[in-house]
Amino acid sequence: MKVDDLTGTNLDQPNSMHLYLDNSVLNRPFDDQRQPRIWLETLSFSLVLTLIESREASLIHSPIHDLENSRNPFPIRKKWVEKCLRLAAQRVALSDSIKKRAFALEQSGFKSLDALHLAFAEAAGASHFLTCDDRLIHLHSGQIVVQTPVTFITNLN
Repeated sequence: MKVDDLTGTNLDQPNSMHLYLDNSVLNRPFDDQRQPRIWLETLSFSLVLTLIESREASLIHSPIHDLENSRNPFPIRKKWVEKCLRLAAQRVALSDSIKKRAFALEQSGFKSLDALHLAFAEAAGASHFLTCDDRLIHLHSGQIVVQTPVTFITNLN
């Protein structure tokens, strides 16, 4: 058994934090940092990336990340998101069950891309879904913890 001296994390065991970050989080560093909320979300996102890079958490990547990012008109943002997603330990492929779940979520009031992100996160077994979208957070009720990066970081033990 290998144990990381700094964190005490057992590196032979899969970590228990499986994170799904939607594109609002991945693009947060490019938003207006003069706004306190945006600055805090960006800072928290950087701490989330540190957890992922140190393997204390794992990142989940779905085709919806790529779809949304392909529509990004800003090359620097696009490249940044691609680099972040390369850190993913898990990639989830589209399936009929994901399509059905996304449709059900959309019927319950979620926007189509949000419904797809949530359906992929559920299918991948995410423990946390991080977003900067308040509407999505308030609309969701389910097993995955849906929260902002700030809430996620401040609630870590």
